Amino acid sequence: MVANNMTLVREATTRLVHAPLVTVGDVVELHRSLLRDEPHHHGIRTVQNWIGGSDWHPMDADFVPPSPDRVAATMGDLVDYMNGASHAPIVQAALVHAQFETIHPFTDGNGRVGRALVHSVLTRRGLTPDSVLPVSLVLSTLRERYVDGLQTFREAGATGTARSGREEWIAFFAEVTLLASEQATQLSSELAEIRDEWTERLAGSRQLRGAQRALRSDSATALILADLVGTPVLTVDTAQRIHGVSRVAAQRALDELHTAEILTRRSIGPGRDAYVSGDVLDLITWAERRLASTKFDTRKAPPRHGVPAPPER
Repeated sequence: MVANNMTLVREATTRLVHAPLVTVGDVVELHRSLLRDEPHHHGIRTVQNWIGGSDWHPMDADFVPPSPDRVAATMGDLVDYMNGASHAPIVQAALVHAQFETIHPFTDGNGRVGRALVHSVLTRRGLTPDSVLPVSLVLSTLRERYVDGLQTFREAGATGTARSGREEWIAFFAEVTLLASEQATQLSSELAEIRDEWTERLAGSRQLRGAQRALRSDSATALILADLVGTPVLTVDTAQRIHGVSRVAAQRALDELHTAEILTRRSIGPGRDAYVSGDVLDLITWAERRLASTKFDTRKAPPRHGVPAPPER
């Protein structure tokens, strides 16, 4: 399930990033990919929704989005803005995210799509071509400020302080983006060390097996290894789909990386195996705990919300 979800999300966000022009249909398809097994939530909503309060009425809600008949037009305005470049990339990402969460166009999954749109904007504008900043994790850690910032943004027009409301939200979002960048830099350095270890393990394993030729850069093994930090859970099917190699080549490559102790193999059903990079998943666990601390250091402040227990070392 994890491997399939990672593949679907990767494909959906890639389509959005490389589309010449983003359409409302592209956003709907992204939402469908993120909620693949929840078809009752697919498509632009046709009912009124709200955030907070009672499940039965919006009277005590924290926020009530636009009525269903206004969603199509507001989403059209949103994608038009996404396709432009009238503001700096971080400003554009801030406004796209806030406006999308304000429209709340789906009956569920708005948060996931809203976070994916941040990545899409920053990548389309050339700011993060090869990485995904952990903006959503920082927003989760600073949740109170995040919610207050969105509310300030939403109330700005009604109170006549639109400029200051937008500026407060953009300033907060820019701060979050810089924090996410710092954390991503640290994680990138840690992943680089793991990559070096993998190269040594694979070379040693191939030497022990008597391999005479150097590993080809276009081989399935090399392709999977180069992308492993972004796809740490794989099956033969997902490796084949992601890297465009034959099933036989994918199986051989995964087995070779398992022999080199880069991947572990786990049974996921009769005749089916998953290949997992424990190194990457452990590192992500530590990074997630760090990102859940308001000081971004668990030695200075404990994680604020539920995160996985640290792996044994």
